[in-house]
Amino acid sequence: MNFESFTLLAATDDLGVEPAARADADGLELRMDFADEPLAQLDDYDGDLPILVTNRPTWEGGEAADTAGRLDALETALKHDAVTAVDLELAALEGAGDHDAGRVADVARDHGASVVVSTHNFESTPDRDAIVSRLERACDRGDVGKMASTAQSPDDVLAMLGATRELTADGEQVATMCMGAAGRHSRAVAPLYGSRIGYAPVDPADATAPGQYDLATLRTLVGQLQNDG
Repeated sequence: MNFESFTLLAATDDLGVEPAARADADGLELRMDFADEPLAQLDDYDGDLPILVTNRPTWEGGEAADTAGRLDALETALKHDAVTAVDLELAALEGAGDHDAGRVADVARDHGASVVVSTHNFESTPDRDAIVSRLERACDRGDVGKMASTAQSPDDVLAMLGATRELTADGEQVATMCMGAAGRHSRAVAPLYGSRIGYAPVDPADATAPGQYDLATLRTLVGQLQNDG
């Protein structure tokens, strides 16, 4: 995955959804921190869609313990041919936790995989300048800078979309979205402003973040909006 254009990922903890995702997804995001035996799932995987692996620690909204094993699992995952991208937290790359997340980025590059550097705010959305600053730091450390924040108002969504457009115009690759009810529509609209990655579950009951559309709905919405443009 090079994310040079919008890429829609089916977010899942079960690679068995791949056949159902093919019609609408460009790839899968395997949430290893939610999954049962994720490395065994990768060993058995024979699907067509490429995979981005995420192993989110508890301090960034996930369920993985902040141990060396979390990063070891990502390195092992990157040895699979189907894994063509990895998500690493900006905070981890900047020193949060007791382990060197940079080694995973090095392994990814050795295997020709892309690095998505992510940051999340589950309480609020900062102002536009703060969003730009944080995403610039993420872009400096990876191939795509990702930010997901919780919107409390339409102004929060405008701040995120404005930052997305600004950074895209400057040649950066970013993936942005606002979580929660007030920000849900940003998942469909952000690609028009340059966001390169969307995330959606095949089944809405399996959402991995607040406010996600199901996969088929998000593909339809993005497609319709892009065709209108």
